[in-house]
Amino acid sequence: MATMLAAVLKDFNKLDLEQVPRPSPARPGEVLVRIKSCGFCQTDYKAIKGIRRNVAFPFIPGHEPSGVVAEVGPGMQHFKVGDEVICQPSGYCGFCAHCRVGNTHYCDHAFTTGGDGPPDVWPGAFAEYMLTKESCLFNKPAGLSFDAAALTEPLSGAWKGVVQYSDMKVGDSVVVIGVGSIGLLCLMVAKAAGAGRLVAIDSSAHARANARQLGATHVVDPGEGRTREAVYAILPSGPDLVVEAAGPIAAVRLMVELRRRGTRWNVFGITTHETFELDGGHTHFLEGRMDASFGTTPLAMQHAIRLMETGLVDTSRIISHRFPLADIAHAVEVMGSPDRNKVIVNP
Repeated sequence: MATMLAAVLKDFNKLDLEQVPRPSPARPGEVLVRIKSCGFCQTDYKAIKGIRRNVAFPFIPGHEPSGVVAEVGPGMQHFKVGDEVICQPSGYCGFCAHCRVGNTHYCDHAFTTGGDGPPDVWPGAFAEYMLTKESCLFNKPAGLSFDAAALTEPLSGAWKGVVQYSDMKVGDSVVVIGVGSIGLLCLMVAKAAGAGRLVAIDSSAHARANARQLGATHVVDPGEGRTREAVYAILPSGPDLVVEAAGPIAAVRLMVELRRRGTRWNVFGITTHETFELDGGHTHFLEGRMDASFGTTPLAMQHAIRLMETGLVDTSRIISHRFPLADIAHAVEVMGSPDRNKVIVNP
């Protein structure tokens, strides 16, 4: 039996490198991808460290891959062995009511490769090979590196949240709270979409410096206090759009404080079940619009690929570390450090 090297999560804080059976596409539409690059998402890190508990062991993490088609199953029509591809982690049936209207991330029969969300979780891309479905593949543009292409899924989420859901317009004043890797992608999408003033809020000097380099017109340190006053000194009329890309509930509460009449706001980063309060009458008369965004869709993936292919967004600029799969333990350590940005694993 053919084997492959994989990082297998046996329990929280127990990620082991081992040889496991290499899968083979047997059902119609299945495809085996030789993984070249995979982004290390914060949700992967949370699963490894036990911060995220919805994990069934054993589990191979990694849900931001790019690679090469290695083997195809029966009925394969659109890809062949040797094709360079980008993999969408969220699989879908294409036939349920949600899929029929384009909300494939709501699919009643969804699966995910190496991620979380639906109960059907397939082995992920912290491995030399990954099994997925043909419908989850996109052609990688020839001029795009595998490392940059691996960030298509998080970039697609940023496009979906900022442009599709929150309806960002040219000239908008945009505030991004939290500029780690996903916040930076939101910032880069907002810049590419024509933000007039672009304010990044982060307690990390390292993150604020990155935001400056990637297009923020202003940065704010919330640790200095009076954050709302600082933002309104920059944007006297207040923000048109606020994107929370940080995660902690304090960031959501800050987003609520920053609203003025007509502000659109997107609960993007928080995934934990914590609460915040809204003044009903105040919210009514502000007449703002709250959105949220999770996951991705084929539409969002295609737009992300176009952003990279045309050079409007260069995802490689947020990569700070690269590790071979054999050095996955070191990659986990770096994920816990404050001065890293996007980490890439290269099986």
